[in-house]
Amino acid sequence: MTDSALFRSAAIDLLGPRGFTTDPELVDPWLTDWRGRYTGAAMGLASPATTAQVSQFVQLCAEHHVPIVPQGGNSGMSGGATPDASGTSVLLSLRRMNTIRDLHIDAAQLTCDAGVVLQTLHEAASAQGLRFPLTLGGKGSATIGGLISTNAGGTQVLRHGTMRAQVLGIEAVMADGQIFSGLVPLKKDNRGFDLKQLLIGSEGTLGIVTGATLRLLPAIADRRVVWAGLKSISAARDLLRHCENTAGSALEGFEVLPAHCLESVVAYLPDARAPLAENHAWHALIEVVTEDRESEHLDQIVEQMFETAMERGLAENAVVAANEAQAEAFWHLRESISPAERAIGPAMQHDISVPVARMPEFIETATPRIENRFPGTRAVGFGHLGDGNIHYHVLAPADAIRGAWENAEGKAISAYVHDLVTEFGGSISAEHGIGQMKREELGRLCDPVALDLMRVIKRAMDPQGILNPGKLVPLAPRAATP
Repeated sequence: MTDSALFRSAAIDLLGPRGFTTDPELVDPWLTDWRGRYTGAAMGLASPATTAQVSQFVQLCAEHHVPIVPQGGNSGMSGGATPDASGTSVLLSLRRMNTIRDLHIDAAQLTCDAGVVLQTLHEAASAQGLRFPLTLGGKGSATIGGLISTNAGGTQVLRHGTMRAQVLGIEAVMADGQIFSGLVPLKKDNRGFDLKQLLIGSEGTLGIVTGATLRLLPAIADRRVVWAGLKSISAARDLLRHCENTAGSALEGFEVLPAHCLESVVAYLPDARAPLAENHAWHALIEVVTEDRESEHLDQIVEQMFETAMERGLAENAVVAANEAQAEAFWHLRESISPAERAIGPAMQHDISVPVARMPEFIETATPRIENRFPGTRAVGFGHLGDGNIHYHVLAPADAIRGAWENAEGKAISAYVHDLVTEFGGSISAEHGIGQMKREELGRLCDPVALDLMRVIKRAMDPQGILNPGKLVPLAPRAATP
């Protein structure tokens, strides 16, 4: 029996036929990333049901030197949960670990398995008059473990921060199978390094998150959703500052999109229409919320905010959603931008951030540079202006061939975009992680000291290099030949 056959036999003995399979019909759907850019191979799919089983399985992999590719909902954007083509690794899915272990209403805290889907978590919190303050378009498939491992963002980061800010405690299995038990949240704990923060955002390269304790907030009692038309992205930045000063902590979200994105969505969605009758160069989607029932106070905030904004010329026009259905329709327009633009044709999509104050300058500088350097392309930016994270897409020329264009001119475009981002003091990955897609670019552009520290930590915590190899941490450059 070969070594791989011995491993598979031992894995089936350990996890049972439901817990480990080599059936192509069950394995193959998970070998390609959500965007369809990466497809790999694996010797099997492991689906443990408990943290103890994860621990035992990782020990088995360590004994046989089998690489492990952890996978949550497989909804990542950077190929971080897709194995390479060698077929020597094993996929580790935590989707069977989907139990909400505990929910403390008074403490506003919830402890759950890593495989719990975000939408399920929202529903569990809502049933108790609470909410989890992070949401995104893929909430129906994204798992808590995946969100933690990539330090996911979303539309509420402006007020509540990324996933890192929501995590109070973590349980994880390390590369040798030991279990790190850090689920109990403490307001003050100075017993050395904050290890949970090291694991958050590590994309499964340092440990496998199996459980988490998360903070909850009181449920939103009422909200107002506003769609505003603007003359420029600089006006959007001015309007954001005005809304922050007027609404304070009631400002829940502030999203921006150019006219091209709205036109694409209206053409893509059946029965969709623009919220405003007039044409505007830019649009802002703004949400103001309250956690009590004083809706009149909320109306006063919005009225004051936009009366002053119109007087100062910060907005050209604005409409407040008349009801919850219209509010959801406004948000649906925003959340449909990516599929609408995907339907147009090939595009290079960039998840970037720059200092909030410099975002308008970046867009106004980068867009003409890119369109002049790469004739026939169109650059559009949309997203979370309030936290400096813009999804910056460069659409291919009309005659571009999907696949060939991305692998040729597309790569040069992305490198140029990343150079511009670095020039502005920003990050080439704001909320989608590095994965395998941006690993080489991280190695090219990241501070060498930071890279060396990441490599040291990786070697110390995963000496065999079996945890999600080929992801996040760039390889050290080869030594020069004497």
